[in-house]
Amino acid sequence: MIWLGIDPGLAIVGWSILEGDETKIPTIIDYGIIETDKKQPTGERLAELETDFVTIIQEFQPDAIAMEMPFFSREIKAAGKVLQALGVINLVCYREAQLTPFFLHQASWKAHLGNAKANKKEVGAMLQQIFDLPTLPIDDSVDAIAIAYSACCGLRNAIH
Repeated sequence: MIWLGIDPGLAIVGWSILEGDETKIPTIIDYGIIETDKKQPTGERLAELETDFVTIIQEFQPDAIAMEMPFFSREIKAAGKVLQALGVINLVCYREAQLTPFFLHQASWKAHLGNAKANKKEVGAMLQQIFDLPTLPIDDSVDAIAIAYSACCGLRNAIH
């Protein structure tokens, strides 16, 4: 199976493509980040995300998609924009691949790696060990790899 992992946002979105299933460690096919310009209007940034995710889905043709469900405290001002980005990404996943993402809580996919409170650097170190990699960039693509890996291994949250 080809898995698309997504760490959603509006300014930076992490994505990854893994191939595998629950029976063995999957293979990392590709990963990266999509950055939108904070100076641009929200609609333009959402259109950029749409275009980029159409390209990713058409290129890799995932069989399944796992996406982090963002958690916001009441003080977070960017929540509305992040949720708009999540909606656009969800729409593209359905329109282009007829797939509805599995939504995973951050604490659950981090716990699957061994530390529910791990920071990005610690997540990267855990992934380096799991995948036997010399290095990984410490950006949002690391979280996207971990999200796809956790879902590929069978992690599911009851979020619809």
